[in-house]
Amino acid sequence: MIKKNSFYLSILATLTIYSNSYASDFTPPVSPQKPVVETLHGVTLTDSYKWLEDKENLEVKEWTKKQHETTLKYLNEKEPEIKGLKDEIRTLIDRDRESPLKLIGKHQFFTKKKKGESQYKLYTILNKKEVVLFDPTKIDTSGKTAITDIQYTFSGDKVAVGIQLKGDEINTYYILNTTTGKEISPPINNLRGFSWTKDEKNAYITVGSREMLEKQIPLKTYLHDTTKNTADTFLIEPKDAKNYASFSDSQHSNVTFITEGDFYSNSIKIKKTASNDKEKLIYKNQGFSAYPNAIGNKIYIQTNHKAPNFKLMLADLKNPDFKNWKTLYTEKNTVLENFEVTEKNLLIVDKKDLLNRLFIYTLDGKLIKEVKLPEIGSISTLKYDRENKKLFVGINSFTSTYKLYTLDTKNFNNWNLFYQVKEPIDTKDITAKIEFIPSKDGTKVPVFIIHKKGLKLDGNNPTLLYGYGGFNSGITPSYVGYYASFINRGGVYVNAGIRGGDEYGEKWHHDGMLFKKQNTFDDFISIAEYLQKKKYTNSKKLAIMGGSNGGLLIGAALTQRPDLFRAAVCSVPLLDMIHFHKFLIARYWIPEYGNPEKEDDFRNILTYSPYHHIRQGINLPITLFQAGENDTRVASLHPKKFVAALQNNIGQVSPMMLYVDFESGHGSGKSTEKIIEDQNFIWRFIMNELGME
Repeated sequence: MIKKNSFYLSILATLTIYSNSYASDFTPPVSPQKPVVETLHGVTLTDSYKWLEDKENLEVKEWTKKQHETTLKYLNEKEPEIKGLKDEIRTLIDRDRESPLKLIGKHQFFTKKKKGESQYKLYTILNKKEVVLFDPTKIDTSGKTAITDIQYTFSGDKVAVGIQLKGDEINTYYILNTTTGKEISPPINNLRGFSWTKDEKNAYITVGSREMLEKQIPLKTYLHDTTKNTADTFLIEPKDAKNYASFSDSQHSNVTFITEGDFYSNSIKIKKTASNDKEKLIYKNQGFSAYPNAIGNKIYIQTNHKAPNFKLMLADLKNPDFKNWKTLYTEKNTVLENFEVTEKNLLIVDKKDLLNRLFIYTLDGKLIKEVKLPEIGSISTLKYDRENKKLFVGINSFTSTYKLYTLDTKNFNNWNLFYQVKEPIDTKDITAKIEFIPSKDGTKVPVFIIHKKGLKLDGNNPTLLYGYGGFNSGITPSYVGYYASFINRGGVYVNAGIRGGDEYGEKWHHDGMLFKKQNTFDDFISIAEYLQKKKYTNSKKLAIMGGSNGGLLIGAALTQRPDLFRAAVCSVPLLDMIHFHKFLIARYWIPEYGNPEKEDDFRNILTYSPYHHIRQGINLPITLFQAGENDTRVASLHPKKFVAALQNNIGQVSPMMLYVDFESGHGSGKSTEKIIEDQNFIWRFIMNELGME
């Protein structure tokens, strides 16, 4: 039994306030209750909105359309345009943008989107002139088809360009000659993966149609001949849709890797490239991950095998069995993030308290020195081009756009700027810092706090708290981008490095998954309390945001501590966690959350599943839920069911709004205009709710 205390008194007060300000302004369509009762592991659950799971049902389609229209009506009438905001977003998005030059063999490639264009195009340089190799708008003039993947052969003579329609992440690959731009093979549809073989004639393709994803059929990998119109050769298929399997040829060695595993562990087999040799198991899945890279007769393996902060191991192709692997770089107190090998040196990137460092070692693992970076930030790129003898290092920071440098490989002293995008954003008055905030159990959680210089800690600053906390994906310094408009108007942006990410290695991840998932939510809630205690903000000035797994985080924060927040943005979220694994590719995520078909996992998940923690009579803060009808990762049923249940909750007086993108998916591939439209709606909502102008 929960004690009645000040927490509930504050909720009752909040109910009264929101009742007066919202109740008559938001009138969503009726959400019929159609109870479906099921008993799972002895627990009886009633789901009144299971009917919303069938998005092809005409009633569901009409309901979804009306919900979206109601949201737009409310936003347009009650959340007015912020002066200058849309122009700032347009200036940031709709302009000439170009990727770094990519050197492949004797070829040069880059992607570019000019002002007024809806999607990026692939270019090459021929006779010192920029030439368009592939333009997705010639395939789809609506601008809703985007390049999602570009795979070059090792020589650069051919390229496979993957495109997706309306954000569905189901790719069609076009095979091109990079000199003439002509198609040299028919397009290949319904792919989830493409990798060239070393002979540049064949490709390893992983097939994944929408039907396969919806039926959760394991994805098969085939060998596809791009030079002949012959049937594909089956190679491998995982036993369960929660697992993956792949083939890949090494560029710098005569070895093919065959890996199979789940999100966090894998096995490795090898065979001689382009041979019929029997595959040899060199690493058996033991609950750890191992990522191999072969150079000559050596295999370098970055692994967390009994090393949660990762280590680098070395194998010889003549004796590649795991028992013969040697540790080249031992596990440290900091996290090994990346490595690269030149002809004479081993380069190591580690992470200490969210910031990266670069070290130079001998090839046999002896430390030579630490390399001073040209600026403090995160090293997002470390790539040695063995053909052109160039070392590329890319650095991200909060107030400066991504910079790509070349670094000499003799003394590692000379940094030369190779590429930088000049963003049209004023960041001169923006500052950032790291703070370590105690969570419920005393664990210190790192956060980035970014704001204008001269911030007054008066408890009244509009603040946005963002979090993800899962899948070993953590926070790093990155350019403020979209957030600059919010920050320059006096907002405080807080990015939370909560447990479940990779901020402090695999242990930090493990401490925020499975039976420790509540730690993630506790961390986030503790940060919200801290921000108010330290006078950054107050509950009427604090908004929260997250998407996908971060949408689960927002759902949990809203249902567990609704008194802490004024507003929320919950994008493409997982919310019905009892049934999450039954839809689309979600079986992949069983290693992260657990399997609800197992009783212990079920009972743990039930303790936090947001859809199952809607409390009658309790008002949640106004929330904008985003869904993509073409999403092949997180089914749009999650926010639909959650919104319907809340709108029918007698205590829910703050608007629960469903914003649906009918021609997009999990977020990728949107046209320029759609990005501008969506970002403007989101930031209008946040700024208006926090009293900003």
